[in-house]
Amino acid sequence: MNQNSSQGALAGLKVVDLSRVLGGPFCTQVLADHGAEVIKVEPPQGDETRDWGPPFKNNLSAYFSGVNRNKRSLGLDISTEAGRAVLMRLLADADVMVENFKPGTLEKWGLGYEETLARRFPRLVHCRITGFGSDGPMGGFPGYDAMVQAWAGLVSVNGAPESGPVRVGLPLVDIGTGMNAAIGILAAIQERHRSGRGQFLEVTLFDTAVSLQHPHAPNWLMSGDKPKLYGNAHPNIVPYNSFPTKGRPVVVGAGNDRQFRTFCKILGRPELSEDPRFRTNRDRNAHREELTAIIAPLLAEQDGEELAMRLMRAGVPAGAMLEIPDVLQHPHTAHRKMVVEKDGYRGTGIPIKFSRTPGRVASAPPQFGQDGRVVLTQAGFSEAEIAEMLAAGVLVEERRKL
Repeated sequence: MNQNSSQGALAGLKVVDLSRVLGGPFCTQVLADHGAEVIKVEPPQGDETRDWGPPFKNNLSAYFSGVNRNKRSLGLDISTEAGRAVLMRLLADADVMVENFKPGTLEKWGLGYEETLARRFPRLVHCRITGFGSDGPMGGFPGYDAMVQAWAGLVSVNGAPESGPVRVGLPLVDIGTGMNAAIGILAAIQERHRSGRGQFLEVTLFDTAVSLQHPHAPNWLMSGDKPKLYGNAHPNIVPYNSFPTKGRPVVVGAGNDRQFRTFCKILGRPELSEDPRFRTNRDRNAHREELTAIIAPLLAEQDGEELAMRLMRAGVPAGAMLEIPDVLQHPHTAHRKMVVEKDGYRGTGIPIKFSRTPGRVASAPPQFGQDGRVVLTQAGFSEAEIAEMLAAGVLVEERRKL
């Protein structure tokens, strides 16, 4: 039993994780952080993100390490009949299976949900993560974050008129898909308490990306006006933008009229909030260029970080543009325990804080196949059977080259 399963809100939940890269592993790390036992079943070549570096430490890439803590690794060739038999043994007492194979792969191996898994394991929740789904005009196509950002319009609304469209600078679609998968799995587990039955759920990068199009999608659906590139500005709220200062650039977001009045007072121009052009957000939106021309020189005289803190204390949302090293060494980051360390591993912390059953980092990201023998022993395989699987290349402890 994984030591992490001894506590946490999801203690007792067993997850067989066949996924690779980011969306699936992000999902299962969320579950593992909160106590689920996660067995990461890797193909003989291993999860390819093990090679996505630099940087590397202890033969692990930072990319892989960022989404695979609190898991055990089993190298297993499920393209073989013997490997699939091992997988079926692992699923016998599992609650959840997560995979991101190309649609049709498991069915080709005789492991389709309706045909096989639902009949053998009626309480199993099977979560499939794909790029575009298994059907429809783009069904079965492969999906990577940047390409889906393009297809789903995220690139088209990110950037400034000067830069043109720009990819969002982090894998927002993969991460959002992982979050949706975790939500869907937990919803299915909750429903199982009533029905006693598991179910199949599919979460796609494309669907997630479209659902993230707020406020651009609802704006277009209501008005029919195509979104423009606003840079750091907001299509609906003014002022909501970044501004240069004497120090760090600062982002200010006066989301309502009261906040705007406070903002004007702090800048030493309280009369601006009574100007007919700027009294309401609708007025300010109609005169955003005039307002920007007035407040930008005032902000340029300020120290960005000090001003942002002054605005925040007064109830006006503002943020100094910190860089990643600044954020990870910030006192508030430390206070919120959002950088964690375990056995030489350092990573971002657990964002969901429970009062009674907190999540924790119980184990560092695993080396490839390091837990295979233990996992199979616990599944009831004998030493002789394990030795036979090793000799046959079904159980894999050293990565194979493609």
